[in-house]
Amino acid sequence: MFIKEWFNRKGWGKVVMKRKIVESLLVFAIVILFILPVVSSITIHPFSSRDIFNLYHRSDNQKTSRDIQDSHNEVSMKDRQSSVIFSEKPVLSTDGLMNSSWPMYCHDVRHTGQSPYNTINTAGVENWRISLENWVEGSPVIDKNGIIYIGGIGLFAIYPNGTLKWNISRLHIISAPAIDEDGIIYVGTIYAMPNYLYAFYPNGTLKWKYLTGDSVFSSPVIGNDRTIYFGQASGDTGYINALYPDGTLRWRYHTSGVVYSSPVIGSDSTVYCGSHDNGLYALYPNNGTMKWRFGTGSWIRTAPCIAEDGTIYCVSLDNYLYAVYQNGTMKWRTDVGAGTSPTIGQDGTVYAGWSALYAVNPINGSIKWTYNPGSGRVIEGATPAHSADGTIYFGVCVGDDEGGEIIAINSDGTEKWRATIADERVESAPAISEDGTVYIGSSWKPSGGFLHAFGPLDPNAPTAPTITGQTNGNIRKIYTYTFTSTSPLHRNISYLINWGDGTTTDWIGPYNSGYALTLNHSWQSKGTFIIQARAKDTDNLWGSYGTLSVTMPCSYDTPFMNLLEKILERFPNAFPILRYLTQSKNS
Repeated sequence: MFIKEWFNRKGWGKVVMKRKIVESLLVFAIVILFILPVVSSITIHPFSSRDIFNLYHRSDNQKTSRDIQDSHNEVSMKDRQSSVIFSEKPVLSTDGLMNSSWPMYCHDVRHTGQSPYNTINTAGVENWRISLENWVEGSPVIDKNGIIYIGGIGLFAIYPNGTLKWNISRLHIISAPAIDEDGIIYVGTIYAMPNYLYAFYPNGTLKWKYLTGDSVFSSPVIGNDRTIYFGQASGDTGYINALYPDGTLRWRYHTSGVVYSSPVIGSDSTVYCGSHDNGLYALYPNNGTMKWRFGTGSWIRTAPCIAEDGTIYCVSLDNYLYAVYQNGTMKWRTDVGAGTSPTIGQDGTVYAGWSALYAVNPINGSIKWTYNPGSGRVIEGATPAHSADGTIYFGVCVGDDEGGEIIAINSDGTEKWRATIADERVESAPAISEDGTVYIGSSWKPSGGFLHAFGPLDPNAPTAPTITGQTNGNIRKIYTYTFTSTSPLHRNISYLINWGDGTTTDWIGPYNSGYALTLNHSWQSKGTFIIQARAKDTDNLWGSYGTLSVTMPCSYDTPFMNLLEKILERFPNAFPILRYLTQSKNS
């Protein structure tokens, strides 16, 4: 009390009070200056606890999804700004994607599906296959050391000779990984509780994981500044996400439909992605705001692709392949029966389809030719890959989970070869390596899967086995066959035998190089059967097939004939006339 009166007498109390008032007014003015611009452009929207940011940006002139659902919309939607979360931090300007033969889904950030390597020496002979323990729906990618990465119920790293480097189990992956210049592998998961976008070092250890919570059906794409873009499902809606290289959110764009589509990146770094709200979106890469939205007649589930001239191609479930200019207006559309992601051949031809593969003229959308893979076959997820020599590779599903094939066709639509690689489905998109090997995944019943390699055989692989044994005989009688192969490197050898009647002896061995393997077999029906055998060495080098044709025309399965055969076996030099007659009858 004494101090307060002393300050008042001296007049200092009024000075202090005035100073406090001035300071308060100054603080209030600073707060107003900072808040007003933010309030004018940001609407706060509550997110769940798994969201890193809760700022929900909307422009003043945002339109509803109903305003833009016009089928094959030819109006650029530059004035529409949908929901986006944005966090700004410095980004390194450097090369993003690894410079390897196939570092991501559909090879490159434009998703052309074009390989710079030829496959002239790649025939329909399987180099090797490796079991991946469960269904394989993801697509392979390849790093600069030739290591193949593919997802299934786990993430697998496989050496070029088909042996396992490492695997990370209990990850359900349906998309293809992407590999950056440092070898970091990015991939998302589905149907987990919760889901993540993972970043793994090349040795399989975890670098970081970004919590999406919702399933990631989309394959990531990596920008030149190493930003990682990917789509995400979120209930009935979805997001197009951009992550910094350290795994933190850069921005996310909200769409009114789930996002299964994988993003692509244009030459000006614009990010393009489809959504189940029927829209193809073009987003600015720095902050995720929208340049335009192109409306189609139905969902866009698959990834778009971009031609060298900047034209964007996408397939909608309204059955149309759309060609869209860089300003968001339509160039043309063509009915291709919906289906797979479009890719672009070496001459600019656009390929897409479902029950058939369509080759489409990029100038006007006219059909150059159509390839029919056969009755009951569809191209479901196995997006075409194009080698430098013009060969087109893709997988097909047969019937209702009744099998799967890989097919190679020429650039004029004629078939080169095909091979059955699954008894259930093939939904994996092929990848092409530097030596021309084509990799593709498969799914088998009841819950198996493989990665397959088709390409030129290694010159150090074992020789094609020679097969000796009875070439004419009776059904339901056991015959003995001998199989012999040698390894140029004198390695031990295992044998795979297909008996031609639907039965297989699966990799028996290993035995010494040159060892004569003896096996017994009988056929239960009449016909001509081709025995096929091949050998592999201990380094998993597979050799070519050796064959032997066997004819089983008839059966003398009667008590008398059984007794007669036993007598002839017991006394091989007796009754020469009977032996001659029975052998003549059998032949």
